[in-house]
Amino acid sequence: MDIKKNIPNNTVSRKLDALDAPTGNIYESVAIIAKRANQISTDIKKELMRKLDDFSSSTDSLEETFENREQIEISRYYERLPKPAIIATEEFLDDEVYFREGGEAGKKKAQATREAAAATQE
Repeated sequence: MDIKKNIPNNTVSRKLDALDAPTGNIYESVAIIAKRANQISTDIKKELMRKLDDFSSSTDSLEETFENREQIEISRYYERLPKPAIIATEEFLDDEVYFREGGEAGKKKAQATREAAAATQE
């Protein structure tokens, strides 16, 4: 997973106007960010497990546990990454997250968007 370098590692105050602008509803925006954060978290976990599987051995026992420098460095790298919620929020604010509204409300909204686009083109 490719993570941008300009994402802060700590909490940043956000304006609610910026969060609800794409959807028109702050709760919908937060739900979209939460779903994206879960996706990011799953991707990071899969990537970490794939890298750590290289270090596992079939004869592990408590007496045979030893320190592996590479494994520690990989773990530290993933610990230093920004939290998935912060990454998802940055992606949402940069319009990098695709979302759509489902059901009848989504169809009506899509139709209204198409009609507004056609009216502006005329």
